Amino acid sequence: MPALKLVIANKAYSSWSLRPWILLTHFGIAFEEIVVPLASPETRARLLAYAPTAKAPVLIDGEVTVWESLAIVEYLAERFPHLPIWPRDKAPRALARALSSEMHAGFVALRQHCPTQFLRPVRKRALTPDVEANVERLEHAWRDARAKHGAAGPFLFGAFSAADAMFAPVVNRLNIYDVPVAADTRDYMDAVRTLPAWDAWIAGAEAEPWRIAEYDAI
Repeated sequence: MPALKLVIANKAYSSWSLRPWILLTHFGIAFEEIVVPLASPETRARLLAYAPTAKAPVLIDGEVTVWESLAIVEYLAERFPHLPIWPRDKAPRALARALSSEMHAGFVALRQHCPTQFLRPVRKRALTPDVEANVERLEHAWRDARAKHGAAGPFLFGAFSAADAMFAPVVNRLNIYDVPVAADTRDYMDAVRTLPAWDAWIAGAEAEPWRIAEYDAI
């Protein structure tokens, strides 16, 4: 039995859960997956058994419990220092952390207007000016990271890192809502969407029996 446990919500809808899940899976870190379905009468009580926020994801490592996706990422980087979870060099690592924090706290208009839905057929949704501003910032941030530190590979800092895990749900949003993006943005999105860990997440979402009508209708 793996030492680590990761409590997540439905793969079809949980952007927060994807972040540590794709990181753990990509780097081959063994963990036990515990899924707590959203939007059921038991959801809050079940999540409270793991974390005081009653939200997913939650990482459990023996007597250590960590919630919030970015805190989990930081814990994993300390727990497995031999893995390049963050870029090894100081300058790209600092930028990766800044961008990850910005993603964790920001882009509210995009989050609200384009909810996470991994099984939604790709179709366009009209964007508000605030959402368009969020997309513009995303494209600039990704382009800047790639220009400064991404020469060694297709991801933000060359090789896949925690920063890519933090932005993975946004890649899904831009894709399923058919958001117009530049060619270099699409290249980056394609790199994320062709990861074996991404395919595994989608397969898991497709296998789930739970559906949430209000999200499916968007």
